[in-house]
Amino acid sequence: MRMKTFFRTVLPISILLAACPGFAADNPFLGEWALTIPGGAAGWLGVHEKDGHLEASMLWGWGSVEPVASVKVEDGKLLVTREHIVQRKNAEGKKTKVTLTEKITGTVQGDDIKLTSVKPRDNGQGEDVAEFGGHRQPPIPPAPELAHVKFGRAEKLFNGKDLTGWRLTDPNAVNGWSVENGLLVNNPVQEEGKHKNYGNLRTDKEFEDFNLKVEVRVSKGENSGVYLRGIYEVQVADTYGKPLDPHNMGAIYSRIKPTMSAEKPPGEWQTLDITFVERHATVILNGKKIIDNQPVLGCTGGALWSDVLKPGPIYLQGDHTGIQYKSLVLRPVVR
Repeated sequence: MRMKTFFRTVLPISILLAACPGFAADNPFLGEWALTIPGGAAGWLGVHEKDGHLEASMLWGWGSVEPVASVKVEDGKLLVTREHIVQRKNAEGKKTKVTLTEKITGTVQGDDIKLTSVKPRDNGQGEDVAEFGGHRQPPIPPAPELAHVKFGRAEKLFNGKDLTGWRLTDPNAVNGWSVENGLLVNNPVQEEGKHKNYGNLRTDKEFEDFNLKVEVRVSKGENSGVYLRGIYEVQVADTYGKPLDPHNMGAIYSRIKPTMSAEKPPGEWQTLDITFVERHATVILNGKKIIDNQPVLGCTGGALWSDVLKPGPIYLQGDHTGIQYKSLVLRPVVR
């Protein structure tokens, strides 16, 4: 049963879109789009109007949400350009940087978007054409009143003994995860001359909204991440002493920048207290609230899928560097 606080009327998409600030009824491309990009990875496109002009940002699989080079609507089609910098050898054999322009054309039918990408190949020989698409995300609901949210019984996701309840997100990847002295440890050792594709670790269980408390030790230069519902990354990295940035420890990766720095020096145990309710995130890092009930517009790089309404696992990024987790305790929201 859902709590009284969470009841809301389901309205036709046309009414919901008309109620969104800045959503022009004559421009069906405005809003957030959950994409499945060529190859099957999760992506995202946001198109908005500001001061009479269109702006757009895009997430392409991994990496960050980035502004596109240009966006416009012509003859009922969305025209987006993205720029890519690659290195090529010139006539003298020296490497030089070249900017390639990818052109993406989109059409909308109802809540579905169809896109075609035309991108020059890095070597300058021809171009690649790919078709992909996605669905319009429902509008972000109002920020929940967290004081009224009821959480259920705490569940230890890691038992301190073995990997029961966990598996790799990609069964074909190399497993660098193990349990050592009661700690969940990732050790992605590479061999000289041969790169190993190490895997990320996910819970067998999937969750909706919750509070998650994590204890993690980040050594010098280490980088990991805690994914909520398998699609939103809370950054875990050695960023002690760095200026505020949406890629720092505790950030919603590339989307929400912490309001203050609360990292500890590398090698010390750190705590993350993460609350995710109604597509809003609150992050308390080492006892300091660095993100306060902020809306998360869409998935982040490395998401398992792009559907923002789908329940998903907690997953730990393990394809970058070593990392150590001591405790992961989750309390689900009681509906």
